Amino acid sequence: METSETTTNDLILRIEEKYKKMSKGQRRLADYVRSNYDKAVFLTAAKLGETVGVSESTVVRFAIQLGYKGYPGFQKALEELVRNRLNSIQRMEVTYGRISQSEILDNVLHSDIEKIKETVAVIDHRAFDLAIDTIMNARKIYVIGIRSCAPLASFLTFYLNLVCDNVNSVITNSSSEVFEQLMRIGEDDVIIGISFPRYSMRTLKALEFASSRKAKVITLTDSVHSPMNLYSSCNLIARSDIASIVDSLVAPLSVINALIVALCMKKQKEVVSTLETLEKIWGEYQVYSSDELNPVATSFSRGLDSNSQRKDDLENG
Repeated sequence: METSETTTNDLILRIEEKYKKMSKGQRRLADYVRSNYDKAVFLTAAKLGETVGVSESTVVRFAIQLGYKGYPGFQKALEELVRNRLNSIQRMEVTYGRISQSEILDNVLHSDIEKIKETVAVIDHRAFDLAIDTIMNARKIYVIGIRSCAPLASFLTFYLNLVCDNVNSVITNSSSEVFEQLMRIGEDDVIIGISFPRYSMRTLKALEFASSRKAKVITLTDSVHSPMNLYSSCNLIARSDIASIVDSLVAPLSVINALIVALCMKKQKEVVSTLETLEKIWGEYQVYSSDELNPVATSFSRGLDSNSQRKDDLENG
């Protein structure tokens, strides 16, 4: 019976437990997977068998003996292992090893499309609705995202400020700063933690601290197996790329867009009022006016007038 969806990823542990009872061919597979999981994750059952020197049926039996529902279940466990173990250099080597220069654009765009499709298939609509209600009813809202997730946290914070009061972006330059900013968090507050492989320990500790203060915890992460879900009451799952030097966070950004749109729909009157006020401020202080273009246009126009005048002077002189 396959258990990879209900427990943390333990592929290597399963291999070690079953190793003594494996056939000679299965042991070759086990040895290869343990040493080359970053390569094995991209191989079909037939190709893995060919690489190791066993039949495709041996590969399938190997996956079943480890407790997976055939090779696809085993491959998913491999993907989880790769997510958590590959460092940035290894990710780059794997990516460059499987994509030619001419295929990069199409490959990356299609990969992002697939991640959004996978997210649509796995995201929990009840969790999404719960996240909306939790945010709306919170006294204070804290948002934390570190390293490659920082732009996602910044984007979410920017738009939450247009919809909600008391939105706080947690600055994450050091661990001590994180706890200082969360010092007054309580049971009427919510923290939104964003983290994707490789998972941030600082984000995890912030969520642990918030949970200990009985605050609501919403996570945006890539899997039900993510450590971020240890302290959350509401898990939003969005797929990210598993092996690239650049983390693909297109699907998480789409989920954030959906959160913002849903909140705007719930608080239409407040949002309209806020935007009307902002439009007046933007207009008064020329935040979005064409003043940045006017100097160029005016200078260009003046240059033409000056040239025309000089031409007239020369013709009349």
